[in-house]
Amino acid sequence: MNRLLAFAGLPGTGKSTLSRALARALGAAWIRIDHIEQALREAGIAEVGPAGYLAGYALAEANLALGLTVVADSVNPLGITRAAWRQAARRAGARIVEVEVVCSDPAEHRRRVETRPIDIPGLVPPSWEAVQGRTYEGWDRPPLRIDTAGRSLEASLAELLKALG
Repeated sequence: MNRLLAFAGLPGTGKSTLSRALARALGAAWIRIDHIEQALREAGIAEVGPAGYLAGYALAEANLALGLTVVADSVNPLGITRAAWRQAARRAGARIVEVEVVCSDPAEHRRRVETRPIDIPGLVPPSWEAVQGRTYEGWDRPPLRIDTAGRSLEASLAELLKALG
């Protein structure tokens, strides 16, 4: 059965790196909300609001309906965004797995936020202060949680693949 692997986590936790590697390993579609939002900004939409997420849900649902596995990469910080990913999977008849990526070492997390390379032209990354002040709601059900602190991408990916079965 196709599935939606809906990632969540604050900027700098390793979420995009891990989700991209997972999509590659599974041969899955990879939908990154940062790509969508930056494209909207380049089209002249200064305040993208929920548009990037809404486009992401639609793209995920369309790919799931084709029978593809989809890896969705976004901060996914709110109960409403998580519910929308679940609805997209349900409408497409797919299973959802929610994956939260965390970096439990605050010093490492800060270093990542302040030094990470930007791989989307024009994207302005958030500051450490913005990451710290971001709204990030608790979960209404436990996600599959991957802690990337002090670990290589390969180790985190291996743990994730094992957990996914």
